[in-house]
Amino acid sequence: MIDWQRVTDLRSEIGAEGFAEVVELFLDEVETVVMNVGGRPGRLGEELHFLKGSAWNLGFRAFGAICQDGERKCAAGRAAEVDLKAIIDCYCESKEIFMTRVDEFCRAA
Repeated sequence: MIDWQRVTDLRSEIGAEGFAEVVELFLDEVETVVMNVGGRPGRLGEELHFLKGSAWNLGFRAFGAICQDGERKCAAGRAAEVDLKAIIDCYCESKEIFMTRVDEFCRAA
């Protein structure tokens, strides 16, 4: 569900302080979009694209994949087939797992 190697790599690239800032920004921005996903007619594909990129940047592998699937459905004119509940549930589960270890990556080496 979480690509811990991606998390490790990102933390190595930007350091503990930068990583903590990215996590804070991710949780703030992504959570806002997730909790309102599908609420703006005609924008679902854009929302899912944003969520996918953000998810993969921080190692949320499963969440990124489900967003990518929804984005593809939107692009194919099948937005009605996107399972918004599954997207929200996947985000919540991924966040819960991520938060169990996030402090390890926010501490200075």
